[in-house]
Amino acid sequence: MDPRVTVNFVCQRCTQPIHLDAGFSHLNEHTLAELALPIYQGIDADFDPSDETLDKFVPPLRLSDSGHHNHGFMLVGESYDTEKTQPLKVVTGLYDLVSSNSDIDHPLCEECTDALLDMMDTTLSRTQKQAQMSQQLLVSLNKMPDEDVTALENELKSYGLEQERLLVELAETQKEQEVVMTVLEKHEEEKARLQDEEERYWREYCSHKYQLTQMEDENRSLKNQLQYTQNQLERLKKTNVFNTTFHIWYSGHFGTINNLRLGRLPTAPVTWPEINAAWGQTVLLLASLARKIGLKFSKYRLVPFGNHSYIEVIGENRELPLYGSGGFRFLWDTKFDAGMVAFLECVAEFQQHVEAQGGQSAKFCLPYRINKHFIEDPTSNNSMSIKMQFNSEEQWTKALKFLLTNLKWGLTWVSSALFSSSQGEN
Repeated sequence: MDPRVTVNFVCQRCTQPIHLDAGFSHLNEHTLAELALPIYQGIDADFDPSDETLDKFVPPLRLSDSGHHNHGFMLVGESYDTEKTQPLKVVTGLYDLVSSNSDIDHPLCEECTDALLDMMDTTLSRTQKQAQMSQQLLVSLNKMPDEDVTALENELKSYGLEQERLLVELAETQKEQEVVMTVLEKHEEEKARLQDEEERYWREYCSHKYQLTQMEDENRSLKNQLQYTQNQLERLKKTNVFNTTFHIWYSGHFGTINNLRLGRLPTAPVTWPEINAAWGQTVLLLASLARKIGLKFSKYRLVPFGNHSYIEVIGENRELPLYGSGGFRFLWDTKFDAGMVAFLECVAEFQQHVEAQGGQSAKFCLPYRINKHFIEDPTSNNSMSIKMQFNSEEQWTKALKFLLTNLKWGLTWVSSALFSSSQGEN
């Protein structure tokens, strides 16, 4: 198969394939001798282009078909025909010769050669201008007097000395720069360390600030709780426990204690469980007042027991009930009446104990005077019996109402005495 395109060399700048002119393969000896002459001083004139050793040998390449494909590259090895390679060897020696006499490797393509020529023209023009300026300077120096030349030489020497001094100063400055760079590196390390410490400080600061905020919130919460507790304490100090626990009032003709009616009327038949519960609250109130002022009754002991409260007779092992279970009859259980009479005696003893304290207590007086089993109304001078036997429901209910009124006065006096004592302690 005949090669369609043969490529022997490539451009040494752009590496593009080069098509050589056929005349390069047939150079006579005179032409080779002329080309072997040195272009400038320093080139060896004894260069033999037919020497087997080539300094810059460019291996040939051939573009040919490869296989069954239309295009492909095939590298020609070292085993090639001598008749075909002899012209190639001549051209290669020529290019090696030209490359040895210049600073540029050959061969070059047409475009690269044009660019190289343009660059050389520019360099030549610049060199010519420099040569012209140097020539003018030389002419002006030749025309200059000897004194001026001496002055210029002295100035040149001074500049040389100045240059030496500046070089010494530059060397010292460089040494100082090295020292400064060393110090700068230390400072950079110190800066990095301080930055790490600053970052750690801010982390700790944020952590402590968060803890401080939590503690301040907790402190404010505790202060609010303390303030609330103190307010509650002050309110409780001013609160009358007896008034809160035992609320004595009235409901029509009935006296009431904690909304429990004490008494019974034909028009308003109160149930006995309510009456018994009211008596239980009444017994608990008098027992609490007596215990608060340190009173121990001489003949009786009050036993609060809800709706089955009773009075125990001291020394007789006998109980007097303060609760009932039947209707209002003419013949009644005398124990219930005896219990109510004993309770009335305890109220009278409570008054005597308070009056015996002296001072303001001597002026203490119940609104309804107690005389045995009667309660007297000072406004009408009427006496109401506390007993149910031989008594009407209206009279008995009114007597119980007077009894609760007396207990309310006693309750008020004990509460005021307790409040005064608490104020004195504060």
